[in-house]
Amino acid sequence: MTSPDAWPPADSGAASPAPSDYAEQIQPAGTAAVPPLAPALAVRGLAKRFGEKIAVNGVNLDVPAGSFYGLVGPNGAGKTTSLSMATGLLRPDYGQVWVHGVDVWAQPLEAKRLMGVLPDGVRLFDRLTGEQLVTYAGLLRGMDRETVAGRVADLLRAMDLTNDAGTLVVDYSAGMTKKIALASALIHAPKLLVLDEPFEAVDPVSAANIRDILHDYVDSGGTVIVSSHVMDLVQRMCDHVAVIANGNVLAAGTVDEVRAGASLEDRFVQLVGGRNQAEGLEWLRTS
Repeated sequence: MTSPDAWPPADSGAASPAPSDYAEQIQPAGTAAVPPLAPALAVRGLAKRFGEKIAVNGVNLDVPAGSFYGLVGPNGAGKTTSLSMATGLLRPDYGQVWVHGVDVWAQPLEAKRLMGVLPDGVRLFDRLTGEQLVTYAGLLRGMDRETVAGRVADLLRAMDLTNDAGTLVVDYSAGMTKKIALASALIHAPKLLVLDEPFEAVDPVSAANIRDILHDYVDSGGTVIVSSHVMDLVQRMCDHVAVIANGNVLAAGTVDEVRAGASLEDRFVQLVGGRNQAEGLEWLRTS
């Protein structure tokens, strides 16, 4: 880890162009233009410290548009801090973030229109019913009531929450709460969905339903970034992954590139370290 005295941090990893440098390629006259090459999310030199603790240390990252991107790391690695800064929830000390080429901190309203966010430990207005909460999220986005009503009905049906639409969110289970929060993040049809630990404390059935919804979203052209501690889940669910520890990106790319022939869990432990030998516990042996 970089010493707190060495601040700001030097850029980590190979230099990458800013999204503004991704030239829009134009076909010859009379043909359609090729879409810009800017990634769904681009992070350059992102850094944050809290007192003497360096939480994020000059992170560079590109999330390709249309990808299902996993962000993995041990507790305290800087995942939540990085995602909070990338989505405009926490101001970075250094660095820049772009969502589909829009600067998150220079053009926050425009950037946030492109994003749906599910923070870890999100606090909801849980004295509203599920239907009221998702409706409120849509109206906050400036959508008209007729459009909101139609989308709320569709989302509740997709999340298998139609029968619980009139139940207060405070009475929802952990899995139902995650699903209603996801519905609130999807109501405005964002181009990028950022989910911090969306499967924590969620039962297997709800987790499977959420995965199906997210895969359908990516298949329809959206981009998902998900942080998780469950390596097997990320390996099966994601096509790209980044491993972060001590505020630094240790590896990033397609899942096959990062795991390099091993399982993602074994590669993760190899990169992060910290596996302890169980010495001195001979007394636990029962035979």
